[in-house]
Amino acid sequence: MKNKSLNVSTFIGCENSYKEAEVVLFGVPFDGTTSFRPGTRFAMQHIRPDSYGLETYSPYLDKDLEDTSIFDGGDLELPFGNTGRVIEQIFEYSQEVLQDGKKFLMVGGEHLVSLPTIKAAHEKYPELHVIHIDAHTDLREDYLGEKLSHASVIRRSHDFLGDGRIFQFGIRSGLKEEFDWAKEHTYLERFSLYTLKEKIGELKDVPVYITMDLDVLDPGIFPGTGTPEPGGITYRELLEAIQQMQALNQIVAADVVELSPAYDPSGASTAMACKTIRELLLTLVK
Repeated sequence: MKNKSLNVSTFIGCENSYKEAEVVLFGVPFDGTTSFRPGTRFAMQHIRPDSYGLETYSPYLDKDLEDTSIFDGGDLELPFGNTGRVIEQIFEYSQEVLQDGKKFLMVGGEHLVSLPTIKAAHEKYPELHVIHIDAHTDLREDYLGEKLSHASVIRRSHDFLGDGRIFQFGIRSGLKEEFDWAKEHTYLERFSLYTLKEKIGELKDVPVYITMDLDVLDPGIFPGTGTPEPGGITYRELLEAIQQMQALNQIVAADVVELSPAYDPSGASTAMACKTIRELLLTLVK
């Protein structure tokens, strides 16, 4: 388990101790099942220093990180070449944070790293519901015979969540059979976030986990990702979605995944990731 002493390099405004923190931020540098362009394991190496280009205050939410208690736990140290063990270690850390009465924001990494964090949240909160914002369905039964894949993370989450617990938005890519399967097992809005506010109203008082794949953004504005998918939403739309999430009374944990900084040398994609993390951290703090 990771050391709980203060991290030397932190995300802006996250300098509290583990003991006093309400929310724990941590990175998961893993892209072992990436099927197209690797590099998401380097996300937090860019996010932490670039976060100091932000203010701690969010004018969107009228909240300030300086008024919060957030601990940046650094990045988990994960073994190479052993996906099963990686998932176990992420689960163990997430479970410990939740057992200590805290919330967490995990930053990936590729999307498979959300599986153990969602599982840990579900074990603590059996009535857990998941809001999934993404370009891709992630509902394959397997990818080239491998059931543990970024392309199957939401399908694997359904294995223990079951029907009526997964709400997908912004989806614009996937196999036909994935879209067909979703009609029976998940709520899936194609292409947009238009019905998110309505569904948030339905989920207002139940435990909610938010998983946010940044490739939901159009690659014309967010090229720094491993599987860019044209036809995405704008960054303003993503910010409005996070503003709508303030109506949720029981957000227990969240994640932001799939920034791959090398594919955007301008740094714009990393800047958007940093701002998204700030807004979600402030959303987790009540």
